[in-house]
Amino acid sequence: MHRSHIAVLFLLLVSWHAAHAGTAIPDTIAQRVTACVACHGKEGRAASDGYYPRIAGKPAGYLYNQLINFREGKRTYPIMTAMLDNLSDAYLREIAQYFADQHPPYPAPQPTQVDAAQLERGRQLVHEGDKSRNIPACIACHGARMTGVAPAIPGLIGLPRDYLLGQIGAWKIGTRHAAAPDCMAQVVEKLSGEDIGAVTAWLAAQSVPSDPSPLPASAVRLPLECGSLKQGAK
Repeated sequence: MHRSHIAVLFLLLVSWHAAHAGTAIPDTIAQRVTACVACHGKEGRAASDGYYPRIAGKPAGYLYNQLINFREGKRTYPIMTAMLDNLSDAYLREIAQYFADQHPPYPAPQPTQVDAAQLERGRQLVHEGDKSRNIPACIACHGARMTGVAPAIPGLIGLPRDYLLGQIGAWKIGTRHAAAPDCMAQVVEKLSGEDIGAVTAWLAAQSVPSDPSPLPASAVRLPLECGSLKQGAK
């Protein structure tokens, strides 16, 4: 077993023991997601290691999609799959809504070692895309402030660069999937390694806006058809 898996299992066991040690356990959704916050941090605000992402405040439809994707193997992480394997769709929606309703403060942006030219390339891809390669701007789907769009498009501001690199890289090599048509996979296929490095560096260097809530669906007109929107809206 990978060391990270062992560490997670240890955290879950410690969390369970602390929650059950000689006290009556309230049957609330906050109590039932104790295993989630063991990795994702209090209220889902993210762990300090940059590996487990912030899930607090993400659109409920997006979080639901990811829970479904882990349960069904479209996203690969054995511990998540094992935890979700026997949970119903209705329960996953309840978990997703709980974390969507949490709004703890964001940490300050990470310091970056990337040069100005690479950051500018990242800004261009985020705001303008690359028409010569038919790459849409990130804001075309994720919103002008990159805080996401309800009901199922996540914000990308406030996430650590390591996590962004890991997830975009997973799409690039085909180990992460979404409901068909997988619009993110179509975009990432056209990005070079340099593009991915520039975009993630720029995103991780940005401050989260004072209002980080997702935009309403009516605020954007997507450049691609995305199966995740249909899945998250069910």
